[in-house]
Amino acid sequence: MSDWRLSVAPMMAWTDRHCRHFHRLITRRTRLYTEMVTTGALVHGDVEKHLRHDAATEHPTALQIGGSEPDEMAHAARLAMQWGYDEINLNCGCPSERVQRGAFGACLMNEAALVADGVKSMLDAVGGAIPVTVKHRIGIDRIERYEFVRDFVVTVAQAGCSVFIVHARNAWLQGLSPKENREIPPLRYEIVHQLKREFAHLTICINGGITAGEQIESQLQSVDGVMVGRAAYHDPVVMADWDARFWRDATPVEVTDDWRLSIEQAMVAYIEAEHARHNTPWAHAATHMLGLWNTRPGARAWRRVWSDHRLKSSPVREVFGLALQARLAAARKTPDLVE
Repeated sequence: MSDWRLSVAPMMAWTDRHCRHFHRLITRRTRLYTEMVTTGALVHGDVEKHLRHDAATEHPTALQIGGSEPDEMAHAARLAMQWGYDEINLNCGCPSERVQRGAFGACLMNEAALVADGVKSMLDAVGGAIPVTVKHRIGIDRIERYEFVRDFVVTVAQAGCSVFIVHARNAWLQGLSPKENREIPPLRYEIVHQLKREFAHLTICINGGITAGEQIESQLQSVDGVMVGRAAYHDPVVMADWDARFWRDATPVEVTDDWRLSIEQAMVAYIEAEHARHNTPWAHAATHMLGLWNTRPGARAWRRVWSDHRLKSSPVREVFGLALQARLAAARKTPDLVE
């Protein structure tokens, strides 16, 4: 069974270590990714800030990097290994102008030989201790020929990469925002399926527009793995049955209000510990769990409390109590209202 059977996508400003801890409370087996960290930040910046994570609870976790200099990539790969990450992933799919100015992200799909050099440098740096993988699009701008992405995969695979995570949309480098790039270019899952048919020896994972367990099951008939993005963040409860459903090695979870409350309580305990160790503001960590009570009566009142920055100086345990009271009071007033 593929180690990449199911994963949560790297998402800027979202999948930080607090988010990953929250997701790990819900699913033990799903592979989690960091936000993209530039190689420059790891060469010149605060390494601990970017790479600190809970090695005891987060595995499997991958570090995603953005960069185009093989020497800097090698440095990042060594750091990923030293800090206990299970994988280092190169971003060849982000279309933002900031990333393009740094000559990395989706524009690297035009530089397959450079990507191959970077992959080889990372593999040499870690000596096979952790896998080096690539996340990319099926094409850029108006290039929609299958041969374009096929040739990219061939070149990078020859350098030693065996895992490709493919966002099944083109990346338009001009004229669309990053948000629009996740919505406007059409999804073409058949291109990713064709890659798997042609390169059966490679691990091919699919990403883009997949939100439900039924879609995941369907995709796993054609590819080795599925990466879910915004759906997992905004509605984290969708992950509750993943361990049992896709690995068959866990007791199925009954998603009750008591279960949601237990996850919230565990997150509050984590936030308290983070504040004690690192003086982390509770609001910074709590924002990632705002989807926990989606569809339940009182969810809106609950979110309102956790989002109230007037409370940011209050102890997190006190905020938890206020949120609980607000949710229950709202649910009593409108017990049939789904929020």
